[in-house]
Amino acid sequence: MQNPSKPSVADRSDPAFAFDEAALIRAIRLLTDPGDGRGNGTLNRLAGAGFPEVGLPEGGMGEMAALETLAPLVVGGARDLGTVHGFDHMDPPTPWVTWVTALWDAALNQNLLHPDVAPVARQIEARVVDWLTPFFGMGGGHMTPGSTIANLTALWAAREIAGVETVVHSKAAHLSVPKSAHLLGLRAVAAEILADGGIDPAALPGEMAKAALVLTAGTTNHGAIDALGLAGRAAWTHVDAAWAGPLRLSKRYGSLLDGIEWADSVAVSAHKWLYQPKESGLVLFRDNAAAERAVSFGGSYLALPNVGVLGSHGAVAVPLLATLMAWGREGVARRIDRGMADAAALHAWLSERSDVAVYGPPTTGVFLWRPHHRQPEAVRASLPVGTASLTRIDGRSWLRQVAANPMAEVAELKRAIDRALTA
Repeated sequence: MQNPSKPSVADRSDPAFAFDEAALIRAIRLLTDPGDGRGNGTLNRLAGAGFPEVGLPEGGMGEMAALETLAPLVVGGARDLGTVHGFDHMDPPTPWVTWVTALWDAALNQNLLHPDVAPVARQIEARVVDWLTPFFGMGGGHMTPGSTIANLTALWAAREIAGVETVVHSKAAHLSVPKSAHLLGLRAVAAEILADGGIDPAALPGEMAKAALVLTAGTTNHGAIDALGLAGRAAWTHVDAAWAGPLRLSKRYGSLLDGIEWADSVAVSAHKWLYQPKESGLVLFRDNAAAERAVSFGGSYLALPNVGVLGSHGAVAVPLLATLMAWGREGVARRIDRGMADAAALHAWLSERSDVAVYGPPTTGVFLWRPHHRQPEAVRASLPVGTASLTRIDGRSWLRQVAANPMAEVAELKRAIDRALTA
């Protein structure tokens, strides 16, 4: 007798919803060998296959034909984030265990909004949150599509619980912070920063009884950590730890974020230094029960109140749980520690060169540099794709490097930079 708790995919009348082992194996092959027509030319292949730019085609080509047509564009046209030169953005490659579990998620289409259709998926998210909250001194939280929604959720809770009217943040804060203030009808105040990119405590308003103070742990430009000892200065303290938050799992570098445990809320992007596929983030609260009450809404069709900004919410915790199970704390920390060591080694090598200027230390695996006698844009154009990104500080362009890729090779990076600078 068939187990009613398991999906029956073999006997369905519509083959598009059935399990097709050969097709799935072929799809995996396309991931490593997407075929010809890479780059912009692939767009012409879509039109040539009967998919014009304007107008939905009346008939379809079938699933495998669609995959064969799309693979050169989607796979072949994407950046490989795991190359030996990959050192330019806060976007890491993902471990293969997340590919499989993301496929499971897509096949099952769980919706955590309704406990009856996602009972185990809800428990999995709760378990992931329970595992991670102690590193930040928080009491609980939930997953979000990233730190933009996490920041919005935290400031929403701050407005409801602490009566916040103003959001104080540094000029180096992520754009999602003033954006969230705008959406919530709150006034945003940007404080000056110090030379290292961290917030200037002397620039903070003297009165913050109706303010939320947002501190950043790992600014986008500099990788700087704001003075977390400022937590408690305002009615509510939120730490945007989108980038550097996972350092708390490292015994070597976790102390860099000491003081984060005194915040009222914390945002972490798991799709950065926890190596998850987008979109995966967390918002954590010291008093999670109060926060959930503040940001919950009910509905006649809901068995439980809906918590947070999202309505329907997929099982994004499954790939994260699989990664944490596979690696443990030590496995995550080892990869982060390697990135920090790589950044320190590359920064030290650049600091010894007479033909470049280096901006500050790589506090959280992020650092900037620029050539003395050439434009940074020209040097970047001479580097292998993915080696460095560009940013602007005080009107000047800088090359920016970020240790998000565990498979980067410092020796290869040095050779590439040396060739670009001496060309």
